[in-house]
Amino acid sequence: MFPDCTCHRPLLCRPGVNDPFFSGYEHGFVCPKYFTACKQRSIGDIRLEEDFFYKRGDLRILNEDIFTTGAIRSGSVDLVITSPPYNVDIQYNTHNDRGSYEDYLVFSDTWMRRCHDWLKDDGRFCLNIPLDKNKGGQQSVGADLTTIAKKAGFSYHTTIVWNEGNISRRTAWGSWVSASAPYVIAPVELIVVLYKNTWKKTSGSRMSDISRDEFMAWTNGLWTFNGERKTKIGHPAPFPVELPLRCMKLFSFVGDTVLDPFMGSGSTLVAASICNRRGLGIEIDTRYCEIAQERIEREGRLDYSQRPFI
Repeated sequence: MFPDCTCHRPLLCRPGVNDPFFSGYEHGFVCPKYFTACKQRSIGDIRLEEDFFYKRGDLRILNEDIFTTGAIRSGSVDLVITSPPYNVDIQYNTHNDRGSYEDYLVFSDTWMRRCHDWLKDDGRFCLNIPLDKNKGGQQSVGADLTTIAKKAGFSYHTTIVWNEGNISRRTAWGSWVSASAPYVIAPVELIVVLYKNTWKKTSGSRMSDISRDEFMAWTNGLWTFNGERKTKIGHPAPFPVELPLRCMKLFSFVGDTVLDPFMGSGSTLVAASICNRRGLGIEIDTRYCEIAQERIEREGRLDYSQRPFI
């Protein structure tokens, strides 16, 4: 807000609490010479917790745009888990999922750079994306978005292949029963695992909640479990809670801060409530925020912690 000022001071968001999700002026950092002006414009100019669409325990929903939100401080997030729009003409309420592929890649680069900034130095990034797409022309989505993530500053660690089981996205076969021009469709998605600066995690509680059997099974890079049906959730492209739950247990510690910048129907926050993580979801569509709130209250475990959200 005041880029020419070097004398910023922290202003507590509420007595005794300096919330690490808030940043810059919206975090409450104001320089002394501007403080009087801030008071004159009222406390409403300083971002408070009341701005969250939903908050309970260690869970927060922001009904905002990932490109414009100022609510997250640089270096405050341990793990990003998300499934971004796929650019395959899925009918979301407010998002146009049918742009040019070139525009989609620019869109992806922009939001990934924001997430890179929000992550801690040892933060991880689990990116759920399709292997490829055939609508509007064949595109190597998985390879292209992995390349963009690396250009945005991430380092590559591994790729998990998710066999969705009961979900099929086949829409065409090309030349039917002919070698003329057949389409090959893989009924899998990818979970690309990247990190910011260092892979070894040294921050956080150092408390793991993953069992031996889970660790042995999930470090195998082929995961097989059913996808989620949109008719059940009320969202056109939900992913099952099992996906973020596995990522949280495998790649974060108990109490870590987990962000989903495209929260959708709230699967990541449901998993965060189950796994004792601090969950923050960003979602531009108000209706999906409502669905996420309903799911958290129905499916999540919300009474595991009474500590302040800091």
